[in-house]
Amino acid sequence: MNSYSVRYILSAFIISAMMGSCSLFRPSPEKLYKRALKNSPYDVIVVPGVPFNGKEWSLAMKGRVIWAVYLIKKGIAKNVIFSGGSVYSPYVEGKIMALYAEELGIPKEKIIIEDKAEHTTENIYNSYWIAKKMGFTKIAVASDQFQSNLLMGFTKRRFKLPIAHIPYIIDTLKTIDKVYPKINPESAHVDNFHSIVETQSKWYRFRGTRGKNIKFEKE
Repeated sequence: MNSYSVRYILSAFIISAMMGSCSLFRPSPEKLYKRALKNSPYDVIVVPGVPFNGKEWSLAMKGRVIWAVYLIKKGIAKNVIFSGGSVYSPYVEGKIMALYAEELGIPKEKIIIEDKAEHTTENIYNSYWIAKKMGFTKIAVASDQFQSNLLMGFTKRRFKLPIAHIPYIIDTLKTIDKVYPKINPESAHVDNFHSIVETQSKWYRFRGTRGKNIKFEKE
């Protein structure tokens, strides 16, 4: 696991604990998946970004992208927004995930890229408005269980349109994860890059993760 992934996991764990998010009080991925099947198809799924080290995808990114591909191919979702800017590395996370997804068979016309978000809450907020402006009304977040648990309160209280959660199921993922796509990441590379660690204080980053730096628009 690379340093970017370790930093992400540690930060998410600390923030989750401070926000009181606990998987004991959240529906299981299996239950959420069954609920999604009943309400499918979704117009679009939102996949939050993960840092890319310039060489290969991390386990976190692999899980999210493969799950998105699975949901699209199963007809549970029609489109996907991959969200994330160049935050901890000089690669735009949304573009990197889109490259992998296209290589794995998602048609390019079904892929939308959000390339400005620096925090998980911004992944959702920015993607929500993209989806809404495109006329989408059925929206879901497709990520891992940990991140879904972290975001459920935020998605429930902040948006007019309901946002469902479809975290990936580990057992299902194991049956479809033996893929080794190759991409050229240069199109997602940003010149003159400065890490968020250099441009924002720890306090400002913490506020950003909680959505406190977002200027919420009225719906």
